[in-house]
This record gives sequence, C-alpha cells and structure tokens, in this order.
Amino acid sequence: MKYLIIILSTILVNNVIFSQFLGICPFLGTSKKTSTALGMGAAVIFVLTLATLVTWLTNQYILIPLNLTFLQTIAFILIIAALVQMVEIILKKISPSLYTALGVFLPLITTNCAVLGVSLTVVTKEFNYGGVAHMLSLGESVVYAVGIALGFAMALVIFAGVREHIDLMEPPKGMKGTPIALITAGILALAFMGFTGIV
Repeated sequence: MKYLIIILSTILVNNVIFSQFLGICPFLGTSKKTSTALGMGAAVIFVLTLATLVTWLTNQYILIPLNLTFLQTIAFILIIAALVQMVEIILKKISPSLYTALGVFLPLITTNCAVLGVSLTVVTKEFNYGGVAHMLSLGESVVYAVGIALGFAMALVIFAGVREHIDLMEPPKGMKGTPIALITAGILALAFMGFTGIV
C-alpha cells in the first residue's frame, strides 16, 4: 500500500512538471511530436530510475560514512552525466532514428533539473506514512523515482498530443509556437491541481 501511495502521489498529485516545475526545458523542447515525447519519456524513465538507485547507494555507502555529504551535488551530477552518456551510446546502437529525433535533447537529460532534483530529494526527503515521518529507504527511493519519471513521461506525452492537435487547428498568428504552448501547459497544471488531496 505504501508503494502505491508513493506512485500515485508522484504521478498525479506532485507531478514533477506541473507542481514542482522541474524539467521544463525538455518538456517544452521535445513535446512537438508524440513519437519524440515517447522516446524522451522512456529515456528519462531509465535515466531517472538508474540515477536515483546509484546516487542513493553512493550517498548511503560512500558520502555519509566518509562525512562527505557536502559533495552530494557534484557527485550526483557526475553520476548522472555518466549514465546519460551510457544511454546515448545504447540508443545510437539500438535505435538510430530515435537518437536522431531526440537530437540535442538527449544530452540535455544531463542538465535536466528533474533528474538531479529527484536524486537530491530522495536522500533528504522525509516520507510521511501512517503519521510517522521517515527517510526514504532504497526501495521507496526507486519507487519514488519511477513514479516521478512516469509522471514526467505522462505529462510529456499528453502535452505533445495537445500541441499536435493545436497545430492542426491553426491558432492566431500571435499565439503560434511558444505562447500557446505556455498557456496550454498552464491549463494542464491547473487540471493536475484537481488531484490534490487524493493521496
């Protein structure tokens, strides 16, 4: 039940894009086509989950015992950069078309503040379950990261679908491109606020 609550709260209630405003650059940049959004969502799910697992273990078994927690941010950035390079190499070999479609946004996962934000959050966040606050365990951290990544991917795909539909409708000249995208994102954020209080 605890894991279900974490998943639902991270996907719907505390969506990383619509309530925490993390990862906006790839959200706006890769949401013009649904296929690109799906690829980016899958890449973020993989990188975010793996990065959270590795950074949690690094923090717990290297930084805390050696009293080097002040190096968390630098260590986590290096870990995330290495993981993104690995994903880039794998995508280039497995799916060259997706690699080309993602273009410059694949390396941007390295600087995606959602990935670093979640990695830092899981080592500092206290989770309140049953009225008792505690630090996230490894399992809870991975579930939290998967939920955040699924919420990111879902938001990206929904937004890409809406943007494709808007492009077919020919919005007014002054609203084309970024203005209508930002207004749409704001409306989606308001819609997601409706889930507040569910979990």
